[in-house]
Amino acid sequence: MTTTDNVFQSYGRCCRDEQFFVDFYTFFMDSSEQIHQRFLDTDMAAQRHLLRNGIMQLILTARGMSDRKLRALGESHNRHHYNIDPAWYDLWLDALMEAVRQHDPDYSPTLEAEWRDVLRPGINLIRNAY
Repeated sequence: MTTTDNVFQSYGRCCRDEQFFVDFYTFFMDSSEQIHQRFLDTDMAAQRHLLRNGIMQLILTARGMSDRKLRALGESHNRHHYNIDPAWYDLWLDALMEAVRQHDPDYSPTLEAEWRDVLRPGINLIRNAY
């Protein structure tokens, strides 16, 4: 299997339990008071749905799909719209890896490195739209 296949399969295992997304937001919001404040009035069920789709877009783009949706995400998250601090993407990825660590029974440090390698180009595309 390829690296992107491994990540795709891992994500499938994580998605079996909605708690994966709940835990991700707990880790992410705990990483920064500024991030926590940004989510205070957020419909978290809707936000988890957006997250589910966003992670899938990152993986599918790494697997060769068009990056059009990631470019749109970068536009919506840039300084003129949601104004997401580019530094927060590292915290986002760390929170995601903590959630994967807790929810994928096949987690390993090697798998985490694969996740990071697969997602980094798409995350950078979004971050660089700032």
